Amino acid sequence: MSTPGSSYRGLQTSIFAGAFVFGIVMSSLGSLLPALFEVVGFEKVDAGRLFLLMNFGMLMGSLLFGPICDRFGFRALLATSILFVGGSFAMLAMAREYNTILGSLALLGLAGGALNGGTNALLNDISPDRRASALNRLGIFFGCGALFTPFLIGSLLERAGLRLILVWLVALTVAPFVLFIIAQFPPPKHQRGISRGAIGKILANPLLFLFGLLLFFQSGNEFTMGGWISTYLGERLHFEPRNAAYVLAGYWGALMAGRWIVSRVAASFAAHILVSGSALLALVAVVGLILTGSPVGAAVLVACVGLGFAAIFPTTLAQAGTVFAEFSGTAFSVIFVVALTGGMSAPWLVGRIAQNHGVGTGFWITVASCGAIVALQVLIRILARRNPA
Repeated sequence: MSTPGSSYRGLQTSIFAGAFVFGIVMSSLGSLLPALFEVVGFEKVDAGRLFLLMNFGMLMGSLLFGPICDRFGFRALLATSILFVGGSFAMLAMAREYNTILGSLALLGLAGGALNGGTNALLNDISPDRRASALNRLGIFFGCGALFTPFLIGSLLERAGLRLILVWLVALTVAPFVLFIIAQFPPPKHQRGISRGAIGKILANPLLFLFGLLLFFQSGNEFTMGGWISTYLGERLHFEPRNAAYVLAGYWGALMAGRWIVSRVAASFAAHILVSGSALLALVAVVGLILTGSPVGAAVLVACVGLGFAAIFPTTLAQAGTVFAEFSGTAFSVIFVVALTGGMSAPWLVGRIAQNHGVGTGFWITVASCGAIVALQVLIRILARRNPA
């Protein structure tokens, strides 16, 4: 594929807008759940089913988007996905019973998974000479979207009410939908179809599953730290909930700042150096967090964890996008499904350990995962030299 010129600038804007909306999707259930309890009224066990079904929908969306985009192009899938996200928020705004919420969140997960995979794969395709920089920049927009929803709800819920906030979230999907309709997209890469032999060759390449396994561990790391940091700070260092929330915000802020930095300097460093160095920084920071008895030291170390995590996911995707450039959608589908499985299982495992031994003990899972990332990156580097796609 040719290097993108000025004709793809509008497309990049639409991709970044889509990533912002996916950030909203990822943070929406956790942010909206307390208000949904009040409006509809259901038990905590029912809330667990909401998370389960939304995650399952996201897995399905991640699995399906790739072959569709490789065969038919990205426009229809991205426009439909963003339309379904808006429709899901509209269903939530009108919900009066639990089953309506259940259905809307299943659709939200499906559309969100396809939107996430599609925006990443498309930006990878139109940025062949600067994949790592572009995908790290995309992660910033995702992070801004993830922070937007809790700030919106926290500041306006009492004055505006849940339904009006959901209507505003619907309105936020209009701009990326219009951009996806009017932007110039690259043509489908395989308009005549994808042969079984080509798919078999992709699935037979061990690099595909090594990339997926690396992001299995990294997705688990991000979900674990994002979900358990506040609880750990209260349990270990007796942080008040408000102060723990500030530290958690610092974690996400550091992660986004790290991605901005990497987007500026990625061209100066080899991808495997960025990933390995970042994982080692995160490993040291998590060990320090487990061992420290200082509240100030803990806050600094949490920020260092965010900085360490920043480059790993997008830079690994950039490596995969280079190896599987002709079938990036299909390859990203497999990788995202494996990664999301890690994101779902690691926090659960830490919770099981924390039940009897404390969250700090559970964080050793994150330490081991960072070590696994370094080892996998070394193996990927060796195999990529011997077995280019």
